[in-house]
Amino acid sequence: MSYIGTQQDTELLAIIHGCKEGKRTSQEKLYKMMYPKMMSMVKRYTNPYQYHLAEEILNNGFLKVFQKVDSYKFEGSFEGWVRRVIYHSIFDYVRQNVKYNEKVVFVEKDEVVNSDLASNMHYEELMGLVQSLSDSTRAVFNMFVIDGMSHREISETLGISEGTSKWHLFEARRILKMKVEKLYK
Repeated sequence: MSYIGTQQDTELLAIIHGCKEGKRTSQEKLYKMMYPKMMSMVKRYTNPYQYHLAEEILNNGFLKVFQKVDSYKFEGSFEGWVRRVIYHSIFDYVRQNVKYNEKVVFVEKDEVVNSDLASNMHYEELMGLVQSLSDSTRAVFNMFVIDGMSHREISETLGISEGTSKWHLFEARRILKMKVEKLYK
């Protein structure tokens, strides 16, 4: 809330206080207000053909938001606080559903995809290719490339080794390179 005093901030403050009091109408307003941005974040980590799964993860995240709203101390962005809570819900799901917690890892030097090919693609096309990755590989790729997390942070978040995190990133890059090249051949 960078512009304290605006009508939007006043409304958000009322919604937050209502949520802290457990008012269902305030919870509903907050859910509707934050749903588009939070669902967009969740969908980056879930299979695009399993919309119900994304909704389940998001709803579990909002449940945690409502349960923990008392811990928000009006320091920093409320949206950022909600995003962190939802983010943890995503990774709780990913951690519980990672199929390969340990792998034999050997990392080869990454081959770079022809940048001319990738530059011809629209964002939606690239994200569609990312969505086609397996759940674990997509999660590691998103955390590393989009969210800027280190392999150490990813390994701690998902409960996997750093080597496994590196393997998933290598695998994502290999698969994406192959798919991009296949599209433009």
